[in-house]
Amino acid sequence: MLTLTDTAADVVKQLTEIDASTEEGGLRISTQPEGEGDEGPGLVLSPAAAPEDGDQVLDESGARVFLDESAAVMLDDKILDAQVDADGSVQFAVGMQA
Repeated sequence: MLTLTDTAADVVKQLTEIDASTEEGGLRISTQPEGEGDEGPGLVLSPAAAPEDGDQVLDESGARVFLDESAAVMLDDKILDAQVDADGSVQFAVGMQA
């Protein structure tokens, strides 16, 4: 199952608090279909008010992440990290779990 670093958990909580339409909200990770010239399916991260049917729900330290079925399989043995730049922009990175 996907895990989050402490930094990623903090960023997810902050992002979902900004767009908190409900307390059930979180960050949704879904796959997008392959496009022409792409190396494969990509991942899309977006705030969500609630998980969609079939989503795997991950709750780590109050950070809620919803994974669609394909993303859950793709990220099963991965760890999600985040970095916040000096200007406040956020970059997520996916790595292998130790």
